[in-house]
Amino acid sequence: MPEEKRDYYEVLGVQKGATEDEIKKAYRKTAKKYHPDLHPDDKEAEEKFKECNEAYEVLSDPDKKARYDQFGFAGVDPNYGAGAGGYQSLIHISE
Repeated sequence: MPEEKRDYYEVLGVQKGATEDEIKKAYRKTAKKYHPDLHPDDKEAEEKFKECNEAYEVLSDPDKKARYDQFGFAGVDPNYGAGAGGYQSLIHISE
């Protein structure tokens, strides 16, 4: 079973209505805190750094951010919750 993801806003420590500048500033702070160069051989810091990058990748892109805000992880990760074939299988059924 895949590990449960944390909310991207929570990961970066910002509110849902955060501006682009607030998101960028929070990302830089969080990325610096967990950067692998500062924590060699620390798997937990490495995972938090990856989580931080993933959150920023979504929240810094207006289209991805809008999909995430509306649909959560399902709006930005095609593998999230697609246990029975996901959206694609519904297309083929209705055709």
